[in-house]
Amino acid sequence: MTNTSSSATAPQPDFPGRWVGGASLVAGPSLVLAGVLLRARFGFFFPAQLSAYEHHPDLMTASYSLVSAGWVLLCPGVAFLAARIGARFRELAVWGGVLTVLGLFARAFHAGVDHAGFQLVTAQGAASATRTVSETYGAFHVFSTLNAAIMGGWVLLAVGAYRSRVLGPLREAALALVSAMPLGVLKGTTAWSVAAAAGLCVALVPLGVAAWRGGPAPRPASVVVRLVLVGVVGTAMFLFGQAG
Repeated sequence: MTNTSSSATAPQPDFPGRWVGGASLVAGPSLVLAGVLLRARFGFFFPAQLSAYEHHPDLMTASYSLVSAGWVLLCPGVAFLAARIGARFRELAVWGGVLTVLGLFARAFHAGVDHAGFQLVTAQGAASATRTVSETYGAFHVFSTLNAAIMGGWVLLAVGAYRSRVLGPLREAALALVSAMPLGVLKGTTAWSVAAAAGLCVALVPLGVAAWRGGPAPRPASVVVRLVLVGVVGTAMFLFGQAG
């Protein structure tokens, strides 16, 4: 278990701060788990995923969107965790944090390829899209060099979190289990996917909640202003993105 007294009294890093870092550690894992579960009933490899999108486009869009958003939203949380580890073990924090963030970038690239594959289904049908993906699946891309980072970064973070007493042995093992999450494009859900996503939640969600509780609570007026600001900025960014 986590050393709760250490979590409550440890100095909080300036970036991303305990509120953003805590929110990232709660939201990111939760979204990944939800998205993984949504596509659990479909086959693992890309022909089944493309076929599933043809028959259930809304469900598959929601699944892949939740997972990709979860990986991206984890970036501030990883920075927060690495900063906590770095207070005692700088090298582990640097290597684990950098490799994990690079792995998250690779996951974001994979999400873009997933999206392109699904648009092929919309335009040409699943059979044609499957042929196209099959013919181009092994094409080189620079992010393939980060496959080891996708897996190894989480292991280094887990070791660092345990040695620095940010996480206890059970949650350290749960965090290391994230390295078992299948990587690549148009991949469905396996037992390992569920275990890895659940491990992410077990390891990081309580840490995010502890971060929120690790300092003075903001004034209610400040909370309302920030929530309104987030809503306004988020809406504006969505509309700007849709405008192309």
